[in-house]
Amino acid sequence: MGGAAKRRGRKQLAALGQGLLFASPWVLGFLAFTAYPMVASLYYSLTSYDVLRPPRFIGLENFRFMLFSDSLFRIVLGNTVWFVVVGVPSGLVIAFLLANLLNTDMKARPVFRTIFYLPAILPAVASAEVWRWVYNPRYGLINSVLKSWGLATIPWLSSPALAKPSLVIIHCWAQGTAIVIFLAALQDVPRTLYDAAVVDGANGWNRFWHVTVPMCTPSILFVAITGLIGMFQYFTLGWLLTQGGPNNATEFYSMYLYRNAFRYFKMGYASALAWGLFVIVVSCTIALMRSSARWVYYGGEAL
Repeated sequence: MGGAAKRRGRKQLAALGQGLLFASPWVLGFLAFTAYPMVASLYYSLTSYDVLRPPRFIGLENFRFMLFSDSLFRIVLGNTVWFVVVGVPSGLVIAFLLANLLNTDMKARPVFRTIFYLPAILPAVASAEVWRWVYNPRYGLINSVLKSWGLATIPWLSSPALAKPSLVIIHCWAQGTAIVIFLAALQDVPRTLYDAAVVDGANGWNRFWHVTVPMCTPSILFVAITGLIGMFQYFTLGWLLTQGGPNNATEFYSMYLYRNAFRYFKMGYASALAWGLFVIVVSCTIALMRSSARWVYYGGEAL
C-alpha cells in the first residue's frame, strides 16, 4: 500500500510539473507584463520620477496634488464622467434597438448585420479620418448638405459645447460588438414567452418591455460593464480627432495621463493618475454589479 501511494504521489507531481510547464509561457508573461508593471507603477506613484533621474520617494504627495491642487485634473475628471454617463447608456440603447431590428425577418438581413458590425473592426486611424471629413466645417459631408439647404454650418469638433457630443455620436456608431452580443441574447429568448404574452393580449411594446428586455438583462449588464471600463479609458479616437481640445473640452483621463507620462515625463504623477483611475473604475464596476441584483434576471430564477 505504501509503495502504491508513493507511485501515485510521483505521478501527481509529474502531472503537476507538466501542467506548470505548459502554463509557464502565460505565467511568465503575466508576471513580466502585468504583475511587475502594476507593482512598479504603485511604487512610482509614491515617488518623483522623470525617467532621466532615479525616483525620489515623496510618499502620498502625488495623490495630494492630484486631489487638492491640480485644477486641470478636475476638468479632466468632469469630462470623463460626462462622457461615461452620456456615452455608455447611449451606446447601449442604440446597440440594443439595432439588434432588435436586425433580429426581425427582413430581406438581406445578413448584409445589414455585416454593415452594422463593420465599424467595430475598422482601424481607429481610418475611422478618425472618415469622421474628420464628415465633421469638417468647410467641406464635410454634414455641413455640405446643410450649406446646400441654405442652413448654417455646425462646428462639430471646434466648439467646446459640441466636441464631446460629437465623439459620443462616433461611439454610438461603432457598436458592432455590442450588437452581436445582443443578437445572441435575443435569439436565446424562448418563443413560448412571446406566444404566452400574445395570448394574454400584450401588444408589441409590452412584449418588448416585459419579455425581451428582462430576458436580455444579463447581456445588458455585460455590455454596460465593458462599456463603462472602456469609456473611462477612452483615448484613441479622441486623441486623433481633437487631442483634448478645444479649450480642454475633450481632455479625458487617459489623455491627461498620457501627457504627464510621455510629454511632461512626470512618470510618478502619471502612475498616481493610473491608480486613481483604477480605483474609480473598480468602484463603479462594483456598484454596478451590486445594483444588478435588483434588475438582472437569470434564466431559472423567479421573476
